[in-house]
Amino acid sequence: MLKNLSPQELKRAQEEGAVIIDIRTPMEWRQTGVVPGSKLLTFFDDYGNYDIDKFMREFQKLVPTKETPFVLVCRTGSRTATVGNFLANQMGYKNAMHLQGGVYAWSAEGNTFEPVQ
Repeated sequence: MLKNLSPQELKRAQEEGAVIIDIRTPMEWRQTGVVPGSKLLTFFDDYGNYDIDKFMREFQKLVPTKETPFVLVCRTGSRTATVGNFLANQMGYKNAMHLQGGVYAWSAEGNTFEPVQ
């Protein structure tokens, strides 16, 4: 089951070793920056297309076991809800989490971003 996290809970999860994965597009990363410490792995391209096999190959490098805790991040939380539910419910990942409200929620609480080139 996918767990919804607030920005404060994301910080706590990261301190406890969860992998933070920003699934937005490279253009979005450059526009806002990313949550500090995030790994960058696009799921949907600019046109809403995706390659699940390619994504899973890269994802499994970041999240090596079904028990490894991870937090997905996107702009508003809708993409991460979709991808997170897939990973939890269909792929069997036990510690799937996402930032509810996405980077908008992160920013609204005054948190800073790390720039992306």
